[in-house]
Amino acid sequence: MTVAAPETTEHVTIFYADWCPFCAKLLKGLNRTETPYALVDAEAEGTEDINEWIKSVNDGNRIVPTVLYSDGTYETNPPASAVRAKLAELDGSTK
Repeated sequence: MTVAAPETTEHVTIFYADWCPFCAKLLKGLNRTETPYALVDAEAEGTEDINEWIKSVNDGNRIVPTVLYSDGTYETNPPASAVRAKLAELDGSTK
């Protein structure tokens, strides 16, 4: 079943959970370099559609962090360096 990606106005949207050590590591790495991103708590009330999308792109598993990019692509548990590289690509910069 295909689930539509959540709508976002940001180049980088991170779906995370407070208890997730992989989420904390990714956010720490991005914050260290002041990389902009939107954050969505996958545990918050009313996120059923978001969790269905997360499962649809992770072989039925609700894995966080799952990162959605403005071009419709996504990554599961990426390193901060990969998110920065994708953001540079989306921004059209060569940093």
